[in-house]
Amino acid sequence: MPTELERTFLVKKLPEDLEKCESRELIDIYLPKSRDHPILRIRKQGDVFEITKKSPVKEGDASIQMEQTIELDEGEFNSLKNLDGKVTEKVRYYYRYNNKIIEIDVFKGGLKGLVLADIEFSSEEEKDNFVPPEFCHIEVTQEKFLAGGMLCGKSYRDIEEDLNRLNYQEL
Repeated sequence: MPTELERTFLVKKLPEDLEKCESRELIDIYLPKSRDHPILRIRKQGDVFEITKKSPVKEGDASIQMEQTIELDEGEFNSLKNLDGKVTEKVRYYYRYNNKIIEIDVFKGGLKGLVLADIEFSSEEEKDNFVPPEFCHIEVTQEKFLAGGMLCGKSYRDIEEDLNRLNYQEL
């Protein structure tokens, strides 16, 4: 089963050249709706469809996750999207930085104003030694309230108190 090594940062300002980057609209539906932190996600990313299950390898460390993904066709996605799940919508930009791709998520809908940057790594050493770009505000990899499964179905106002604690300024 593949392991994902990742760090997440709040973004304090959008890079000036962000609009020149490749981007895709994402719709994420997390299941089951009744769970506080669903770990099963159905995703539409442009014309790519998939279902993914993520779970931490080590309790208390969200930077290393076991990830299982199955590609779906559009018909399968359309059938599954009708399940009662929690939805999040965002635009993901693929920003190049020091031979890495930083995925910058600009949230839409109720989470408008929230911008996160995710970076995936090929080794723990690379992950631990990564120096983020200037546009990153603070690392939030271990902040449970900002995990995808926790954000789904929420609004900016729902998480504003936690964001204020981190001195985040709405974008």
